[in-house]
Amino acid sequence: MSYTEIPDDLIYVYRSAYYRAGVGHEAITLHVDQYSEPLARLLAASGHRCAAFITACNPFGAAESHEMNMKACLDLRKSLDRHVAQQSQIIEGEGIDPAGAWAAEKSFLVLGLNLETTKALGKEFGQNAVVWIGTEAIPRLVLLR
Repeated sequence: MSYTEIPDDLIYVYRSAYYRAGVGHEAITLHVDQYSEPLARLLAASGHRCAAFITACNPFGAAESHEMNMKACLDLRKSLDRHVAQQSQIIEGEGIDPAGAWAAEKSFLVLGLNLETTKALGKEFGQNAVVWIGTEAIPRLVLLR
Protein backbone atom coordinates (compact mmCIF):
# COMPACT_ATOMS: atom_id res chain seq x y z
CA MET A 1 0.00 0.00 0.00
CA SER A 2 1.28 3.47 -0.82
CA TYR A 3 1.82 6.29 1.65
CA THR A 4 -1.18 8.43 2.54
CA GLU A 5 -1.70 11.42 4.82
CA ILE A 6 -5.16 10.12 5.75
CA PRO A 7 -5.35 8.64 9.26
CA ASP A 8 -6.07 4.90 9.42
CA ASP A 9 -9.22 5.45 11.48
CA LEU A 10 -10.73 7.65 8.73
CA ILE A 11 -9.83 5.12 6.05
CA TYR A 12 -11.62 2.50 8.14
CA VAL A 13 -14.72 4.73 8.33
CA TYR A 14 -14.67 5.25 4.54
CA ARG A 15 -14.27 1.52 3.89
CA SER A 16 -17.05 0.50 6.28
CA ALA A 17 -19.54 3.21 5.23
CA TYR A 18 -22.73 2.53 3.30
CA TYR A 19 -23.03 4.60 0.15
CA ARG A 20 -26.73 4.93 -0.63
CA ALA A 21 -28.06 6.50 -3.83
CA GLY A 22 -31.70 7.18 -4.56
CA VAL A 23 -34.74 6.78 -2.33
CA GLY A 24 -37.33 4.18 -1.50
CA HIS A 25 -37.40 0.80 -3.21
CA GLU A 26 -35.18 2.14 -6.01
CA ALA A 27 -32.32 3.05 -3.65
CA ILE A 28 -29.00 1.34 -4.22
CA THR A 29 -26.67 0.75 -1.28
CA LEU A 30 -23.00 0.30 -2.14
CA HIS A 31 -20.17 -1.12 -0.06
CA VAL A 32 -16.49 -0.68 -0.88
CA ASP A 33 -14.98 -3.71 -2.64
CA GLN A 34 -18.35 -5.52 -2.92
CA TYR A 35 -20.04 -6.25 -6.23
CA SER A 36 -23.43 -4.56 -6.63
CA GLU A 37 -25.95 -6.29 -8.87
CA PRO A 38 -28.38 -3.31 -8.73
CA LEU A 39 -25.57 -0.98 -9.79
CA ALA A 40 -24.54 -3.35 -12.59
CA ARG A 41 -28.13 -3.27 -13.86
CA LEU A 42 -28.25 0.54 -13.60
CA LEU A 43 -25.00 0.92 -15.53
CA ALA A 44 -26.21 -1.50 -18.21
CA ALA A 45 -29.60 0.19 -18.53
CA SER A 46 -28.06 3.66 -18.72
CA GLY A 47 -25.31 2.68 -21.15
CA HIS A 48 -22.55 3.92 -18.85
CA ARG A 49 -19.36 2.02 -18.11
CA CYS A 50 -18.44 3.75 -14.85
CA ALA A 51 -19.78 5.85 -12.00
CA ALA A 52 -18.58 7.86 -9.03
CA PHE A 53 -19.93 8.39 -5.54
CA ILE A 54 -18.77 11.77 -4.31
CA THR A 55 -19.49 14.35 -1.61
CA ALA A 56 -18.24 17.78 -0.65
CA CYS A 57 -18.98 17.35 3.07
CA ASN A 58 -16.42 17.59 5.85
CA PRO A 59 -13.32 18.54 3.81
CA PHE A 60 -10.15 16.67 4.79
CA GLY A 61 -12.13 14.64 7.32
CA ALA A 62 -12.81 17.61 9.61
CA ALA A 63 -16.41 17.93 10.78
CA GLU A 64 -18.13 21.01 9.38
CA SER A 65 -21.48 22.55 10.25
CA HIS A 66 -24.58 21.33 8.43
CA GLU A 67 -24.86 24.74 6.73
CA MET A 68 -21.27 24.64 5.46
CA ASN A 69 -21.70 21.07 4.20
CA MET A 70 -24.92 21.95 2.36
CA LYS A 71 -23.27 24.98 0.72
CA ALA A 72 -20.33 22.82 -0.36
CA CYS A 73 -22.71 20.17 -1.76
CA LEU A 74 -24.62 22.82 -3.68
CA ASP A 75 -21.33 23.98 -5.21
CA LEU A 76 -20.40 20.39 -6.03
CA ARG A 77 -23.79 19.83 -7.67
CA LYS A 78 -23.26 22.90 -9.86
CA SER A 79 -19.87 21.56 -10.86
CA LEU A 80 -21.31 18.12 -11.60
CA ASP A 81 -23.99 19.71 -13.76
CA ARG A 82 -21.19 21.10 -15.93
CA HIS A 83 -19.51 17.67 -16.26
CA VAL A 84 -22.46 15.46 -17.18
CA ALA A 85 -24.65 15.52 -20.26
CA GLN A 86 -27.98 14.74 -18.61
CA GLN A 87 -29.47 15.42 -15.21
CA SER A 88 -30.57 11.79 -14.99
CA GLN A 89 -26.90 10.86 -14.66
CA ILE A 90 -26.80 12.40 -11.15
CA ILE A 91 -28.57 10.57 -8.34
CA GLU A 92 -28.68 12.16 -4.90
CA GLY A 93 -27.62 10.02 -2.01
CA GLU A 94 -25.72 9.92 1.23
CA GLY A 95 -22.70 8.32 2.81
CA ILE A 96 -23.66 6.62 6.06
CA ASP A 97 -21.36 5.67 8.93
CA PRO A 98 -22.89 2.45 10.36
CA ALA A 99 -21.22 3.15 13.72
CA GLY A 100 -23.00 6.51 13.90
CA ALA A 101 -19.89 8.50 14.80
CA TRP A 102 -20.34 10.68 11.70
CA ALA A 103 -23.59 12.21 10.52
CA ALA A 104 -24.79 11.06 7.11
CA GLU A 105 -23.15 13.05 4.33
CA LYS A 106 -25.14 14.32 1.35
CA SER A 107 -23.53 12.79 -1.71
CA PHE A 108 -24.07 12.06 -5.38
CA LEU A 109 -23.84 8.95 -7.51
CA VAL A 110 -22.76 10.21 -10.91
CA LEU A 111 -23.12 7.85 -13.87
CA GLY A 112 -20.45 8.10 -16.53
CA LEU A 113 -17.99 10.21 -14.53
CA ASN A 114 -14.51 8.98 -15.40
CA LEU A 115 -11.82 8.38 -12.79
CA GLU A 116 -9.70 11.41 -13.69
CA THR A 117 -12.61 13.83 -13.40
CA THR A 118 -13.79 12.13 -10.20
CA LYS A 119 -10.37 12.53 -8.60
CA ALA A 120 -10.09 16.16 -9.75
CA LEU A 121 -13.50 17.02 -8.28
CA GLY A 122 -12.68 15.23 -5.04
CA LYS A 123 -9.48 17.24 -4.71
CA GLU A 124 -11.24 20.48 -5.67
CA PHE A 125 -13.72 19.95 -2.83
CA GLY A 126 -11.09 18.93 -0.28
CA GLN A 127 -11.99 15.27 -0.04
CA ASN A 128 -9.63 12.63 1.33
CA ALA A 129 -11.15 9.98 -0.89
CA VAL A 130 -13.84 9.22 -3.44
CA VAL A 131 -15.61 6.02 -4.41
CA TRP A 132 -15.28 5.07 -8.06
CA ILE A 133 -16.90 2.20 -9.92
CA GLY A 134 -15.74 0.73 -13.21
CA THR A 135 -17.37 -1.79 -15.53
CA GLU A 136 -17.19 -4.56 -12.93
CA ALA A 137 -19.71 -2.73 -10.66
CA ILE A 138 -17.43 -2.98 -7.63
CA PRO A 139 -17.08 0.30 -5.71
CA ARG A 140 -13.43 1.11 -5.02
CA LEU A 141 -12.13 3.58 -2.46
CA VAL A 142 -9.69 5.96 -4.15
CA LEU A 143 -7.48 7.86 -1.70
CA LEU A 144 -6.62 11.40 -2.80
CA ARG A 145 -3.93 12.42 -0.30
